[in-house]
Amino acid sequence: MYKELEKFKVSDKFSFAAEDSLEQACNASEGSGVFLVYAVAEEKELIMVGSTGTVQNDGTLKIKNGGLKEKIVEGNQFAKTGRKYSWPAQMKKEDISLLEVVWYETFNNETKGIPTAVEGQVLQNFFDENGRLPIWNVAF
Repeated sequence: MYKELEKFKVSDKFSFAAEDSLEQACNASEGSGVFLVYAVAEEKELIMVGSTGTVQNDGTLKIKNGGLKEKIVEGNQFAKTGRKYSWPAQMKKEDISLLEVVWYETFNNETKGIPTAVEGQVLQNFFDENGRLPIWNVAF
């Protein structure tokens, strides 16, 4: 786990196989924060980092309906297709049998971590260690 995520107490994870329903598997909250996607084989490999929620200049949070859950299940990826469709197809293409998705509420009543800033910190650490972004992150 990345040290910048340790302070966020509202967190959980779920596993997803290509034949599963992402809508049913996803246990993410409707809060705002970040999610990390791992390909699980003999070892876990971080393949994507994402976030949802925007902090406004007055310190309030702007979040789309459904928060993390909606972003994970319905968010577009791979040719502008919702993840509930694109992840299973990409998993088959890359021969990934299982994903583990770990999510964190970074901005709530207790903690005020700006989701995109936390996402950037995790990606920066990954980049520093590997010289590249996770394979499912096209750019940052």
